[in-house]
Amino acid sequence: MTVAAAATENLTLPKVKTDWLPAMLVPILAVAALPLVGSFPTWVTLTVAALAMGMMIFLMASGLTLVFGLMDVLNFGHGVFISFGAYLSLVALGPLAGWVESDNVWLNILVLLACAGVAMLITGILGWAFERIVIRPVYGQHLKQILITMGGMIVAEQMIHVIWGASPIPIRLPEGLRGAFLFGDAAVERYRVIAALVGIAVFAVMHLMLNRTKIGLLIRAGVENAEMVESLGYRIRRLFVGVFIVGSALAGLGGVLWAFYRQTLTAGMGMEVNILIFIVIIIGGLGSIGGCFVGSILVALVANYTGFLAPKLALGSSILLMVLILLWRPQGLYPVAKR
Repeated sequence: MTVAAAATENLTLPKVKTDWLPAMLVPILAVAALPLVGSFPTWVTLTVAALAMGMMIFLMASGLTLVFGLMDVLNFGHGVFISFGAYLSLVALGPLAGWVESDNVWLNILVLLACAGVAMLITGILGWAFERIVIRPVYGQHLKQILITMGGMIVAEQMIHVIWGASPIPIRLPEGLRGAFLFGDAAVERYRVIAALVGIAVFAVMHLMLNRTKIGLLIRAGVENAEMVESLGYRIRRLFVGVFIVGSALAGLGGVLWAFYRQTLTAGMGMEVNILIFIVIIIGGLGSIGGCFVGSILVALVANYTGFLAPKLALGSSILLMVLILLWRPQGLYPVAKR
């Protein structure tokens, strides 16, 4: 065997190192907040509540970060799908009113699943129509994207007023999901635990899909270099549409969870969290699902701890967090798309 052949045989590809530092910010922040909060039960309550809120933000933001990373689309109308998802839960709640009143937890969970299924199906269809009618004519034109998607948001909000009325609508949390689990002196609301588990499950599915399937490989490759994917014979446009539909459906799912969290429906509820969603995807890194996941939890933790310790600073805490993160890593925690 020649020296060159021996060298080639012994050649091994370097292992890609996982960057754990951004993810470690979550436990570091939680531990640092404990002495400031003072009471361990209060800290547990705040932390679990933040985890639930973070998972709902993740569901609403994850689709948008993929759309922005893959399609380079500034969709300021993303909040529309959140609002529609919330209101569409009323469609499923109508025939299941008896199950809502029941204290059987499994029946209550079936109610949530029915609401989520209806909302995801219809918001996915609306997302397909929105991409074809509103987004497709303005690909690659960011200023027009901002204007036309904001216009679409205004029109959709008025459609909600036409269909369901302009007055806020109360929505009842299923009976069995009310109350809290008690761990000593710490109280953790049941619904927040369920919301957190749903968010974690969706993240796990998305992570496996993006890293273990051919579709996921194409999506990640498309985020990095769409022209390369097209040159290999894949129709990137169909991939765009599929991602947009999935992103809209996830926003609808987030809207359902957000509706039961607030227990009041308003036409502007999705638009109200739009700024928070954009903060999360900027913090996480455009196109990064892992970054979106970590960023959502960080934003929720900072909001909860700040709201408890210094309520006057709570509204600006997310902006301050974004500034600090971008000073440290200008492209976000886990940058993917080089925009």
